Amino acid sequence: MTFDLASAPIVFLAWERGLALPEDSLLVGADGTRINHATNDPSLTFLRLWDKAVLTGPAELLAAAESLDDDELSDHATLLRLTRDAGGRSLGTAALYYADDLELHQPDHTVHVSTGEADVAALEALCPPDDVNDVGLARLAHKFTIMSSAEPDAAPLACSAYGEYQGLLAPLGTLVAPEFRRQGMGRLATSIAAHEALAAGLIVQLSADVNNAPAHSLATSLGLSVAGLQTRVSLPSPQNPHK
Repeated sequence: MTFDLASAPIVFLAWERGLALPEDSLLVGADGTRINHATNDPSLTFLRLWDKAVLTGPAELLAAAESLDDDELSDHATLLRLTRDAGGRSLGTAALYYADDLELHQPDHTVHVSTGEADVAALEALCPPDDVNDVGLARLAHKFTIMSSAEPDAAPLACSAYGEYQGLLAPLGTLVAPEFRRQGMGRLATSIAAHEALAAGLIVQLSADVNNAPAHSLATSLGLSVAGLQTRVSLPSPQNPHK
């Protein structure tokens, strides 16, 4: 296994901080008992990690969801129904994978890796805009782009990057040029970024939309362990009456 459950408290702590929950509320909360946490954030989020679950959002929406079970809240259509009158917009449901250790696989050929932003921009220009937006390399600070060669005019083949979430987790994102998909480039790039994140003392996190089969295949091929899911709906931001 690539994730030791002894590291689960670190994952819990990161999400407690990110969702503004009291510290240790996920770690010591009763198994199977959902935590409802009212916030003023313009979103409704359901998170399930192992045997713990939490629903965060406006108090009136939490009250409306009180009779629903966790399986129902895992479905983004349920959250959309709850937020229909509030103008909710689905951000989908994603499986969450983690690793605190990964086996190192050495490629059988020389790999040229760039950490430059220009090469990332060149790769994004080759890809459909929807793919670029979904992966969000621009939001991730540490980027590793596999290049076709070491020459100045080399072409970018794939890029994987990681960011930092609450100083504890390393969310991953991977983008592959259309011409080089299904050739192992995404797996290689992701492996490079993941090992760099682990070396920095972070736990690797990969979020894969439940309908994105290639992303799930990538996660399992690397040996990441699935730990739960996140379902989100965004809400319109409150208008500032002073504007």
